[in-house]
Amino acid sequence: MADNKTGRNDPCPCGSGKKYKHCCIGREETPPESPSDSHDPHGILAEFHKALQSREFASEEELQAFVHDYNLRRNRGPVDNFCGLSPEQMYRFLDFPFDSPQLVTFPSCLDEPPSAPVLTLFGLLAEAIGEKGLKTTAKGNLPRNFLREAALTYWGEEGYEENTRFGGINTEHDFSDMHATRIVAQVGGLVRKYKGRFVLTRDCRKVLTENGPAGIYPRLVRTYAERFNWAYRDRHPEISFIQRSFLFTLYLLHIHGGQWRPNSFYEDAYLRAFPHVVNEVETPSWDTPENMVRHCYSWRCLRNFAAFLGLAEIKETSDDWLRHDFEVRKLPLLDKAVVLHIPA
Repeated sequence: MADNKTGRNDPCPCGSGKKYKHCCIGREETPPESPSDSHDPHGILAEFHKALQSREFASEEELQAFVHDYNLRRNRGPVDNFCGLSPEQMYRFLDFPFDSPQLVTFPSCLDEPPSAPVLTLFGLLAEAIGEKGLKTTAKGNLPRNFLREAALTYWGEEGYEENTRFGGINTEHDFSDMHATRIVAQVGGLVRKYKGRFVLTRDCRKVLTENGPAGIYPRLVRTYAERFNWAYRDRHPEISFIQRSFLFTLYLLHIHGGQWRPNSFYEDAYLRAFPHVVNEVETPSWDTPENMVRHCYSWRCLRNFAAFLGLAEIKETSDDWLRHDFEVRKLPLLDKAVVLHIPA
């Protein structure tokens, strides 16, 4: 049997895991721009058809077995654009980040209390709630006096003056970091509202009693990664894939974060791995889709996620707030809170 075509219901040779009819069918009819690019669908198909040349199959079952084995080998091989991850590993990173112990584990309790902005803010919130609870505003938010006192403690006097020079803290939204912390704590089952007050849940009190902040922190990490809407903090385009791929960003920091690198370095690596993300953005009148993705990625993944959770530190390199240039370096907490089992 000399038929070397992929059946419509066969696994797609690009390694996506989808059926051929739902993936790359028809794409091979367009000449590939760069057949040598292992991340390009046309190049993948060209590579597959080359592997089929001069081969004969005694039956359709034998052909299907060949396709299956070919896909397995390809899915388990490293991809340069994935920074050495295989398609199979990337699939686990994207769809099962907290359920892939063969690749990564997130300890449910750390050996010692970590240092992280989100945990500092949660500590201020938990202290203010105490045993009696913290009265909410009429709209159900944190009270103004608490917000101002917490901001002064969190930023210090100089930082407080700098952050409030264009407007004071009158509502919870004026203190974005605390607002995000309160929502994450509430969504994560650590804080709830009861009779017009914020109170700590029984589960939260139990964790604090048994493990303290070292047990609270992993809960905050997982909730922020999985359940908190990252786009909510900046109100830019949704681009949900940026949040879905958070573990790849942490992987990049693991292998490249030992020294200061510009945020553009991580933007470039991200777009090489996921060029399709640009297609999720409608073309704005004032910018390009790629620049929008870069801006959202740096703010959401590097500033508001990695740095906010104490996994990386930021060093500003420009006084022009419109440029958004900065440098990033991983912190020791990253290796303790996100334990990778992938050889560097």
